[in-house]
Amino acid sequence: MRTTFTRQTRPVRGVRSWWGKAWQRAVEEAAYSDAELRPGRTHARRGDVGAISIEPGGLLAACRDGDDAWTVEITIPVLDDAARTALVEVVAAESGRIAELLAGNLPHDLVEHAEEVGVELLPFGGELAATCTCPHYLDPCPHAVAVLIQAGWLVDADPLVLLALRGVGRDLLLAELHARTITPRDATDDAPVSADLADDVELVVDAAVRAARLLPLFEAGAELPDGLV
Repeated sequence: MRTTFTRQTRPVRGVRSWWGKAWQRAVEEAAYSDAELRPGRTHARRGDVGAISIEPGGLLAACRDGDDAWTVEITIPVLDDAARTALVEVVAAESGRIAELLAGNLPHDLVEHAEEVGVELLPFGGELAATCTCPHYLDPCPHAVAVLIQAGWLVDADPLVLLALRGVGRDLLLAELHARTITPRDATDDAPVSADLADDVELVVDAAVRAARLLPLFEAGAELPDGLV
C-alpha cells in the first residue's frame, strides 16, 4: 500500500528521537562525501522536495533544483515472512508496545529485542539505495540525499513510517496482532478461544486515534468535542 505525504517543512526543533537520529546517521553513511551531503541538506531545509510517496520497500519524490525537477527513488529491503512474524511476536511480547508505536514512540528495547531474533528495523547506509533522473554521476546524489533527509523527518515523527518501509505497515501490523491474539494457544483445547487480547488491541487503536485528534485542539486551547473525550 502506498501512502503519500505532503510537502515537508523542517522540524522546528530538529530531529529529536533516537530512531530519527539513527536514520540520519544512515543517510550520512550512504552519502559518498560531504560534497553530496551539504547541498542535499540545503535542498531538504529549503523545501525543494515535493510530496513523498512511501510503500513497502521504497519511496518516491521529486526534488527541485533551479529550473529543473528530478525524480528520486529510494529502495530499502523489506522483511521476509519469517522476520515479519518474528517482529509481530516481539511487539506482542510485552504489553504496551503497540500503544507506544501508535502513540509515535519506538521503544529502544523493542528494537534490541527484534535484533536479538534477527530482525533489523533501523537501516544502515548500505541499505539505502538511491537513483535519480539527474545527470549526477554518484548515488546518492544531492537530490536523493534531500529526499532521504526528509524521509527521516517522517520517521522521526512516526516510527510506523519506518515499519511501513520495511513492509509492515500499521494496518498489517494490527491485523497480524489481532490474528495472533485470537489463535488458540493449544490446538487440542476444545475450550472457546478468548478474544480479550484482541479487544485490548482494538481499545489501544481507538485510544490512539482519539489522542491524535484531541492533541491539536488541546494545544490550540480549543474546546474539546464531547464525542472525543
